[in-house]
Amino acid sequence: MRAGMRTLPLLMLVSVLGALRAGGTELTFELPDSDRQCFHQELERGLKFTLDYQVISGGHYDVDCYVEDPNGRTIYKETKKQYDSFPHRTEVQGVYTFCFSNEFSTFSHKTVYFDFQVGDEPPILPDMSNRVTALTQMESACVTIHEALNTVIDSQTHYRLREAQDRSRAEDLNGRVSYWSVGETLILFVVSIGQVLLLKSFFTEKRPGSDSTST
Repeated sequence: MRAGMRTLPLLMLVSVLGALRAGGTELTFELPDSDRQCFHQELERGLKFTLDYQVISGGHYDVDCYVEDPNGRTIYKETKKQYDSFPHRTEVQGVYTFCFSNEFSTFSHKTVYFDFQVGDEPPILPDMSNRVTALTQMESACVTIHEALNTVIDSQTHYRLREAQDRSRAEDLNGRVSYWSVGETLILFVVSIGQVLLLKSFFTEKRPGSDSTST
């Protein structure tokens, strides 16, 4: 997979986490405001792929996303989505493009996570799809464990994204509270000095003027 970058460099927060399953790529990146980032993947005809994405931090946690086939036809388009999943089976061979756009935002950048899975998962047992006999107890146990492990992987990814999103919100809230506390401290300091000066002016003794008229 190759990434097409625009003039603004792409800051990678977390590099490729690794293909947890065959043909899969996970990536987390920063998407600056008023910018768009596209990725390209060459696929064979009749191949299934799934694109899952989620905005982890930034603004209202939304992003525009669209997917184009090699002919430039838009096969998927969503605006201001927090998360979504798009499964598709290719109809033509060539380079498919999927882009994430933050062009509608003028001041907030986003952190976006996506998981791009290509191809069907291979069977864990040889000739499993063509078998006419029932699975043995050991084979059934292997299939059950495999499905359970896939569920664990999906759950770990989900909770990892939730943890990153909650941490981002907590850090943002902590920053706002800190600024508010500093502002309150400055206001309290100014008000205290003003009250001292005001009380001092009440007890200041006025001296008679030196240009008083003599009798």
